[in-house]
Amino acid sequence: MASLVPIAKKLRRAQTDAERKLWLRLRDRRLNRMKFWRQMPIKSYVVDFCCESARLIVELDGGQHADHDLQDVKRTADLEAFGYLVLRFWNNDVLKNIDGVVELIVATAIQEPPHPNPLPNGEREQFEYAARHD
Repeated sequence: MASLVPIAKKLRRAQTDAERKLWLRLRDRRLNRMKFWRQMPIKSYVVDFCCESARLIVELDGGQHADHDLQDVKRTADLEAFGYLVLRFWNNDVLKNIDGVVELIVATAIQEPPHPNPLPNGEREQFEYAARHD
């Protein structure tokens, strides 16, 4: 598989107004001291924004995404399988309500990030019970 770094660099140079506006709030650890990366390659994808420590990805969708629902669902499922939580916002949400978007990002990021290899249903309780009684 070819490197996605050149694509990520191109996307950074051609950011949308919504990406630019959100990046001004996320960059330089401005948001709760969290380190965000923009246009970050993860496996076979380039995500809009990523905070690795919170295992959080923020994706911004423009009007073109209305026609790509199935692709976005698969992309989100793949990224979540890699252990990330994906938040999606419409560009209009960012442009018209940046404070609300940022507030939701913070509220989501302070929760415990998803485990990259979750146990199947019911096994977590058995594991925790065994760990307490060993």
